[in-house]
Amino acid sequence: MGKEPDFMIHGIVKYTLGGQELWLTDTVISMAIISLSLIVLGLAAKKTMKKASEVPAGFQNLLEAGVEMLEKMGTGIMGGRGRCFFNYVGSVFLILLFCNLSGLAGLRPPTADFGTALFFGIATFGLVQYQGIKNRGVRHFSSLFQPIPLLFPINLIGELTAPISLSLRLFANLLSGVIIMGLWYGIMPLWANIGIPAVLHGYCDLFSGCIQAYVFCMLTMVYLQDKME
Repeated sequence: MGKEPDFMIHGIVKYTLGGQELWLTDTVISMAIISLSLIVLGLAAKKTMKKASEVPAGFQNLLEAGVEMLEKMGTGIMGGRGRCFFNYVGSVFLILLFCNLSGLAGLRPPTADFGTALFFGIATFGLVQYQGIKNRGVRHFSSLFQPIPLLFPINLIGELTAPISLSLRLFANLLSGVIIMGLWYGIMPLWANIGIPAVLHGYCDLFSGCIQAYVFCMLTMVYLQDKME
């Protein structure tokens, strides 16, 4: 049999700040590695586009294809007015994609920690509310009483639960993958850990990770589009 199933968040380094005991967890370390990787990727992309040719090839071709896909998806949902949000949506997609796929590199996906997923949900919620107030003014709040005032509690709950639903969907799907892989490696014999886990990683990390990053960004654009009308 394998080792005992392990899918918990672990403290790596303990330190004290302001009299409070804090831990540097594997989630923080994974996020630091992912952030560094994205910085390197951004610098490489900047260098590549500075030397861009009229006929794209290699890395330039990949970058331009990614931008075109983002613009096509964003324009289809938000229209031309939504172009100002493409940088935010694209950045969130890249971060979530790297976080969700980090399990393939042996890291614990940061999005399997609800604190990380909730941060992205709150960031999107704040942007959506700002856009609503910017475009509608007082009507952003008065719309909660429509079509009839009696629906105000329901409309308010629906508005406030948006960041929770966004973050829980992302968190639950990634955590389920971590649990499945932890159980497999923990209870299956050694011979079953050769080859077979690749299929599970393909679904839990690759397929589910890409889908959840896409769904999060798609819902973000849908919420923003709703506030632009």
